[in-house]
Amino acid sequence: MCSTLKDTKTLPFQDAYNWLCSFEKYGWILGLERITFLLEQLGNPHQGLRIIHVAGTNGKGSVCKYISSILQKAGYRVGLYLSPHVERFSERIVVNNQEISQEDFACLVSQVRPVVEAMKKQDNSPTFFEIVTALAFLHFKKCSVDYAVVEVGLGGRFDATNVVTPLVSVITNITLEHTDILGKNIGSIASEKAGIIKDHVPVVSGAVGTALVIIGQVASQRHAPVIWIDPTMWIRTSYEDGCQEFIVQGSFKEYIVQTSMLGQHQGENIALAIAAVEQLQMAGVYVTDRDIQEGIQAATHPGRMEIVSADPLILLDGAHNPAGMSMLVKTLQEDFSNHRCVVVLGVLKDKDLKTILSTIMPVSDVIIITKSCNPRATDPVVLKEMITAFDVDKTVFVEDSIPQALDHARRIVKNMDLICVTGSLFTVGEARGYVLHTKTDF
Repeated sequence: MCSTLKDTKTLPFQDAYNWLCSFEKYGWILGLERITFLLEQLGNPHQGLRIIHVAGTNGKGSVCKYISSILQKAGYRVGLYLSPHVERFSERIVVNNQEISQEDFACLVSQVRPVVEAMKKQDNSPTFFEIVTALAFLHFKKCSVDYAVVEVGLGGRFDATNVVTPLVSVITNITLEHTDILGKNIGSIASEKAGIIKDHVPVVSGAVGTALVIIGQVASQRHAPVIWIDPTMWIRTSYEDGCQEFIVQGSFKEYIVQTSMLGQHQGENIALAIAAVEQLQMAGVYVTDRDIQEGIQAATHPGRMEIVSADPLILLDGAHNPAGMSMLVKTLQEDFSNHRCVVVLGVLKDKDLKTILSTIMPVSDVIIITKSCNPRATDPVVLKEMITAFDVDKTVFVEDSIPQALDHARRIVKNMDLICVTGSLFTVGEARGYVLHTKTDF
């Protein structure tokens, strides 16, 4: 339980949550001035934290989950900061698998609110993400975590999380995303993500091509050693009953690990996580081989290549960009090729719709277009018109909501059919709540 400043009255939870949500209207405004000022007024809670900082396009959330799980198995108290959430806001701020409570959330908002309101009066309002980042650092400090695994929100260089000086930086693969903000090509995006590299802090990266070159240049300028992860460093040895086994080459030895997280690309995510943990080991952090194996086996990441039902078989994956959709398609082709695939699809309108659709269509026997409750969701009729333009013979249905789309899919599936829900984390989050009847109010 946290404690607020002596002269600050704790807000009721719903008032605190409504106040925070009122800042979503500001959207993304990159820059470190606001978050730096906000944290200074709060006593710079991040400065005492030992942090692993993770950026990249796809896979960074999974890498964060693996690292956090490994450190927990080693007996450490670990904070985990992720975004966005799938079902509950509280998924964003976690300590040892315990999501932040409503009580602690309200307490921390009550502490942060006076500072934010003063900034608003100066026309210097922080954004929703900046406020949440401050809440996370405060929570981790109050919980006295041993380590904090922090995922970058957007880009890297001007992301609110980039106020930290970590023990190790991780940059996963880099593909085109958020081109309206980060740049129109891989080089520009890589430069933004390489902005998390700090002087003399080791970097682990799975980047290739132009991105590899740029990250290498920035690391060299900052005298930061780089550990490169490439496909030769891991191999999948088996996949059966929702469990995969990999052999991963570390810096000094091979690891045989198992994971319930699906897709061959998990080999790369695991290799990145192991390399990051090895850097911690070399810095004196005690972690055993068994901790690594058990941590990887225990790690889960809801809404990402997740099976939530066996009858009918339902797979959720929040692929929302071309690279993520390509990974999903590869997994469907490799591990679910004997299933007829009914795709439930909902995509946000600011995404690369044409590429996403053209990628998923070849493996879709039936597509049910729908939309999440997010105001940025694409009109299903628009998506249907685009699909018909690609393939006039493709079987496509339109449903106004995700529950209706799932009910439709359940009505038409047969034995050995697969329902795959994808296109957006918002789509997946609503589907997960509907299928599992989980609580989604915080």
